[in-house]
Amino acid sequence: MKLSEKQVVTENEFVNTVFSDLTNRQQQIILEFTELSSENVESLIVILKQFDAIYNFDGFSLTCIIQLSAISTFKERINDLDIQEQLQKIVQNHAVIWQAGRFNLNVSETPLIYGILNVTPDSFYDGGAYFDQEAAFKQVEKMVADGANVIEVGGQTTRPGGFVEVEPEEEIKRIAPSIKLIQKSFPQIVIAVDTYKYEVMKAVVELGVDIINDVNAFTDDNRKLELMKNSNVGLLTMHSSRDVEYHDLTEEMTKFFEQNLSDLTNAGIAIARIALDQGIGYAKVADGYQDYAMMRNLDQLNYLNRPIMVAISRKGFGAKLFNLAKEDRLSVTLIAESFMYLHGGRILRVHDVKETVQLVKMLDTINTAFWHR
Repeated sequence: MKLSEKQVVTENEFVNTVFSDLTNRQQQIILEFTELSSENVESLIVILKQFDAIYNFDGFSLTCIIQLSAISTFKERINDLDIQEQLQKIVQNHAVIWQAGRFNLNVSETPLIYGILNVTPDSFYDGGAYFDQEAAFKQVEKMVADGANVIEVGGQTTRPGGFVEVEPEEEIKRIAPSIKLIQKSFPQIVIAVDTYKYEVMKAVVELGVDIINDVNAFTDDNRKLELMKNSNVGLLTMHSSRDVEYHDLTEEMTKFFEQNLSDLTNAGIAIARIALDQGIGYAKVADGYQDYAMMRNLDQLNYLNRPIMVAISRKGFGAKLFNLAKEDRLSVTLIAESFMYLHGGRILRVHDVKETVQLVKMLDTINTAFWHR
């Protein structure tokens, strides 16, 4: 028995497009088994039924469509070492890897719980709560204990409705102590910084952070490109449409990311270092209909094969839809995050780490539960 991954290629271009789109958005693959004995066919069909897989046997080969998330469990149920090895190679070929500073993060295998630490007086949700170092340290301790594998330090808010820009020196002064604290006390934690200023980026690269999150997508200042090129830092590049009125959101967003990825890689930055953020909350009308459309169309970006961030924690849609105060928005945040996680968002940027860890574990358990005796 032999196994290969199959691409749908027919004379009908529309059929090809449909299959390519569906498998990308639904995170599925097509497998073809050949050189089969009758026993092989019978046992494969029994297993495929356990996985609710669509399959067809034409007398010579058996073709099936199966969820990528099911492959590890599927592999365990096939009693053929060669096929198991081939399945493992297929999983590796589809793995979405983020090279970020000291870390090589396989987000297909382990989603990132990305805890937010705002050392600012005016962030929209927790401004002022962790402005002093003792409070910041206690919050980092809590997030790590709750299961965060990334801590992002932010020294200036970019909240909608206007914000006060601070000088780079002040921003560095705010964030540097927390960066050093995490490095010393929690060396296993990935350290990110949320900034759009070149001077701050330069300082935190020298401090040894692993990720920089830029709401301006790194392309507004050529010095950023040169700095990133000569570092090993992971880039979280964000799409923003605060100054843009879209006619076709999905098409224009995909064009933005295609161009942005091209600009970054042409500047000498490896694509494996880049992750994407749709920029929910950064639409021209904050918390408007465009934000919900971005939540829905996240899977349209799966074809780019880059990690995608879900960054909606406690945001204003909870007030817009349900008139909820910021401290009461956890439940609606978790509901929206669940939808986006199941559609391909593998980095969850959150204020509430413990609850998000539970969300991921519950959804992963359900998504890989294929019953058999």
